[in-house]
Amino acid sequence: MTRALVIGGRRGIGAAVVRTLTERGFEVTFTYRTDANDLPATALKLDLSDRTEVETFAKTLEDGPAWDALVQVGGTTYDALAAMMDQDKAEQAMQVNYFAFTRIARAVVRPMMRARNGRIVAVGSVIGQVASQGNTAYGATKAALLAYVKGLAIESARRGVTVNYVAPGFVDTEMMAPFAAHRAATEARVPAGRYARPEEIAAVVGFLVSPEAGYVNGAFIPVDGGLTASAGIPR
Repeated sequence: MTRALVIGGRRGIGAAVVRTLTERGFEVTFTYRTDANDLPATALKLDLSDRTEVETFAKTLEDGPAWDALVQVGGTTYDALAAMMDQDKAEQAMQVNYFAFTRIARAVVRPMMRARNGRIVAVGSVIGQVASQGNTAYGATKAALLAYVKGLAIESARRGVTVNYVAPGFVDTEMMAPFAAHRAATEARVPAGRYARPEEIAAVVGFLVSPEAGYVNGAFIPVDGGLTASAGIPR
């Protein structure tokens, strides 16, 4: 059976990815930080903000059998104006959103390359390529993630491994709950006129880890209802 490791699979997009891959025949293992749930998969506790814990976890992956797919979903937000950015908080966001992934990816990509087969998908954000007021630090973590994905993609392509970046826009998850008062305004900015469902993001991930996606590599794929294609000028 094909095996997939989902980093941050407890809720939202991550839980949707776990369900989608399970339905498509993967044996799924996912990580969580605070508490697991009743998803049909193996759950492992992992705090992405703890560098030592991430290092220990990654070492357990290096000498094991190759995973068929690695999907990075887990992340954190940090909202602050650029001129008011707190370095400690920004560094923590970079650890969770970027460095944790690079360490885990380094652990799994070598066995994948030896097996000459593997799919790696990072679920980032459209903020990795466009600016949004108050999202400077968060956007920097997602931009760094995209740069890493592209580099790893070209370095591992000849060994049968693909690495791609999925960029959601506004998604109907718990992460957006604090901004509920602004939902109507943000939905109005999206040409589709609504937030994405987590399952719609997971469906793109499901394709990217499939055999049919073998020639999709180093891609930045917005799943944002046309948000980044729009000039944002109301008519």
